[in-house]
Amino acid sequence: MARFAVHATRGLIRDAQMRRKTMALLLGLALAMLAVGLLAPGQWLDPHEHPARFLFFWFACGWLTVTAVLLAFLDMLILRAAARRERKALREQAGKQGASGE
Repeated sequence: MARFAVHATRGLIRDAQMRRKTMALLLGLALAMLAVGLLAPGQWLDPHEHPARFLFFWFACGWLTVTAVLLAFLDMLILRAAARRERKALREQAGKQGASGE
């Protein structure tokens, strides 16, 4: 089970499209939980009657949100690193063309 989790996490980190789909799914679930927690009638999430359920529910909602934000931050770092590599490659290519064109 742990081996599968490691491979799945590596695949998620390396594949930008899957990472972005996962971020969207996590944010959608967190928004749905937020809507249910705030708008659902009844006593099933009352902090005075069911404190453990209340804490678990909002902890799970927060966990989904933080996970999506961390994935977005990782995506931003990966994009910045790729842009930096591209700029470096363009500078080197322009330097070679400038040296041979003189």
